Amino acid sequence: MTDLPHTAVVWAEIPVTDMDRAQVFYAEVTGYPLKLETDGPNPMLAFGYQPDAGTSGHLYPGKPAATGTGATVHLAVRGTVEEAMDRCTKAGGTVASPVITIPPGRFAYAIDLDGNSIGLFQPAA
Repeated sequence: MTDLPHTAVVWAEIPVTDMDRAQVFYAEVTGYPLKLETDGPNPMLAFGYQPDAGTSGHLYPGKPAATGTGATVHLAVRGTVEEAMDRCTKAGGTVASPVITIPPGRFAYAIDLDGNSIGLFQPAA
């Protein structure tokens, strides 16, 4: 059967305790703005994406898992992984790994201001 979806992951949600603080942090770290959307049951800050890409996500007011124990969401970053790592540290986050290279690109693990595990991803050129 060939009825597999375009992508297995279609949406990611990252719980945060302070939406304003998280918006500043994620915009700084990724290098991309987040868009406030209020048409659902909760306000959310959506990561930018191409409508036909099929995958994106958002921040929402919620209770994060214990530091470093939840799922890891990998986020596209502007510039290099090293630049994003520097921005993460300066914004108050913690870089949790060296740069890791895989066929689709390069990434590093980090911890956000609420203890969420995130990946800072730079696609291969």
